[in-house]
Amino acid sequence: MSVNKIILIGNVGKEPEVKYYDNGVSVANFSMATTERGYTAANGTQVPDRTEWHNIVLWRGLAEIAEKYIHKGSKIYIEGKIRTRSYDDQQGIKRYVTEVWGDNLELLDRKPDGGAQGNKPPLPEPSAAPAAAPRTAPAAPAQTQTTTPLPASDENDDLPF
Repeated sequence: MSVNKIILIGNVGKEPEVKYYDNGVSVANFSMATTERGYTAANGTQVPDRTEWHNIVLWRGLAEIAEKYIHKGSKIYIEGKIRTRSYDDQQGIKRYVTEVWGDNLELLDRKPDGGAQGNKPPLPEPSAAPAAAPRTAPAAPAQTQTTTPLPASDENDDLPF
């Protein structure tokens, strides 16, 4: 078994670039910065802030949300997986790119207090930003689904959790 999951909270580094394809699929690309705060060690050594830059890729509905509501400087939460791809540059040298393909997005900026926001549309309430369903998830059937209740926990089991 293996897991490829990443969770990031940080600030958007540039306006999302959104492309629409003939089949109606949209994709948004933008950079995001996460920063670990610096500190002073017990011996007085100064450790500076460390900023990492991440390439974010959002598809379909999340790409459309990014186009409307995400701007340079926006604070966001991204959940997704890491993907690495390669390409040959103009000189024929193989280059590698690591990207975060987002499955879930939350806007963390506070809603404006009714003040002017320039050309930005107002941010939705946090609950209004839909969580993206996995791209391969089938649509839920219209029938009522029944669920089996979980068995009561046994206080004598050997599980550590």
